[in-house]
Amino acid sequence: MKKTVAVILAIVTVVLQLFCFSSCESKPLKTKYNANYFDYFDTVTVITGYTETKEEFDSICLEIEALLKEYHQLFTIYNRYEGLNNLVTVNDVKNGEHSVVKVDKKIIDMLLFAKDMYSKTNGTVNIAMGSILKIWHIYRNDGIDEPWNAELPDMEKLKEASKHTDINNLIIDEENNTVFISDPKMLLDVGAIAKGYAVEKVAQHLEENGITSFIINVGGNVRTVGLNGENEPFKVGIENPDTENEEKPYIEYLKLESKAVVTSGCYQRFYTVNGVNYHHIIDPETLMPGENFMSVSVIADDSGLGDAFSTALFLMDIDEGKALVKSIDGVEAMWVLPDGEIVYSDGFQDYTFDYEAEK
Repeated sequence: MKKTVAVILAIVTVVLQLFCFSSCESKPLKTKYNANYFDYFDTVTVITGYTETKEEFDSICLEIEALLKEYHQLFTIYNRYEGLNNLVTVNDVKNGEHSVVKVDKKIIDMLLFAKDMYSKTNGTVNIAMGSILKIWHIYRNDGIDEPWNAELPDMEKLKEASKHTDINNLIIDEENNTVFISDPKMLLDVGAIAKGYAVEKVAQHLEENGITSFIINVGGNVRTVGLNGENEPFKVGIENPDTENEEKPYIEYLKLESKAVVTSGCYQRFYTVNGVNYHHIIDPETLMPGENFMSVSVIADDSGLGDAFSTALFLMDIDEGKALVKSIDGVEAMWVLPDGEIVYSDGFQDYTFDYEAEK
């Protein structure tokens, strides 16, 4: 419990600092309201919206919260819920093998999306890496709970687990809404996709119901819906991965209309072994945390794609990452190198602005 509270408090600080910036000079056409809670996807959710009344905002927030709760319960790999088949059920092994599990269509759709992201990222984002990530998860949690005993996972165990990460062993029957993992030692972990995917589905629900002027932030997976209360794009700050730089808490500011921005970085979820920090983004090639960048931020129309691509780009070298960004319409990226240098894709700076000049 102490570990969970500590992680939540750290994320609260990050997320509340990250959020949106509004001009003080123009009067909003509607009133701005905020809500936040900690219940879903093991992180903080912050909702900002412009509505005519607080009652209207609260009603929309209830819709958002209900949807996030549903997606969280379906996609979690850690918690069971009575009467619900979720990814815990899919990962279960009984009598030495997985079972064919009938699931909600939302799980089917998310897994199909995950397979598509596997293909688009050349296998860099692979939800079949659960056996590897489970080992890292255990060592990381133990290291956070007892930092004096923190250790790295045994490489031989990681190599053995890596033999069981073939996504083709994930068998999806769309007609019957069933899922089956044919390798008994393979596990699913959708951490690189689930939050962004859920945020996108919530945003699409709002758009389909004519609801605009909202911004949803689930643990740094940010999706804007329409324009803000001044009928202008939302203003979003990207946090500086150098968290000790108090003079520059943000490294870039964006103006976004119905867009997502997602950041993957090495500076939030980590533990320390012999003075070295080991974060949670694991390279499928080295089986170790990626070392190419401090953070990667992705702008995209789809928050799920942004989530997957921010992970993929974090693990790719810069040239491979630039090629991937160019291959997909509507995607832009910003890389922060270990020495603090910032590299942009060709169109990223079309969304940036000088925050100080617009105060």
